[in-house]
Amino acid sequence: MRRPTEISLTIILLLLAFCTVNVFSQEKMTWEQYEEAGRQALARGDYAEAETQLKAALKEASGFSLKDQRLAETLNNLAGVYRATGRFDEAETLYRRTLSITEAALGPEHLNVAASLNNLALLLYTRGRYEEVTRLLQRALSITEKALGPEHADVAGRLINLAQVYRVQRNYAEAEPLLLRAVVIREKANGAEDEGVAVALDNLAALYNVQKKYSVAEPLLKRSLAIKTKALGPEHIQVALALENYADTLSRLKRNAEATELRARAKSIWAKVMKKKATPPAPTSGA
Repeated sequence: MRRPTEISLTIILLLLAFCTVNVFSQEKMTWEQYEEAGRQALARGDYAEAETQLKAALKEASGFSLKDQRLAETLNNLAGVYRATGRFDEAETLYRRTLSITEAALGPEHLNVAASLNNLALLLYTRGRYEEVTRLLQRALSITEKALGPEHADVAGRLINLAQVYRVQRNYAEAEPLLLRAVVIREKANGAEDEGVAVALDNLAALYNVQKKYSVAEPLLKRSLAIKTKALGPEHIQVALALENYADTLSRLKRNAEATELRARAKSIWAKVMKKKATPPAPTSGA
């Protein structure tokens, strides 16, 4: 059983699905068809269709064992629908059921439990329940470190999420070492020019900016911009966002000419992106 897809505070994903499992009987195929249709609808943002399909999958799963991970998968995905549509109480109920089933089936130290803890925590984060979020993320981090080792790339994501919760609570002294560690882990795991390193740098820079340590944040944002430009290309939306973030910090450092130039570059990227969206596809000739 592979781990569920998780959400992140840096980029909160709407697709909160477990990976597909192998199925053999007709009963399982029926569940799988509903589940797959619901997952695809969730991915494209068709929440009404996703809810319909996932509820049908849940009905099929009603005959499964209470410890069956297929039931947990459906509950997790349906919780994702409710979260995306602002039905937070319903989402929380399903995330807690998912966690309970996963713990019972796989044990409290399994990586799938860490993933479920993460998803529940990041839902509660959006509701400002930071104390519980901190406990859940600390446990998820502990499980991941024990299962994969303290230098594994997955640990970096846990560190970033926990650090962001500390940051919003103004617990900067706790957040900084977690983010510094996340940068190092991702550099070692994937190389210094990996996009994941840029994400960690962005979070570290945000921590310094909120403390008005702009001169410390500036080189981090400059490096993040360089990584994203090389990895994604100079016209990518993420590059435009990086340009804007860097420009904001330069403005606080009174480097206004540089900031203006970066904002102009970002504006140019956005204009090209919007033009591309507005351009209808070329007609195809009939065969």
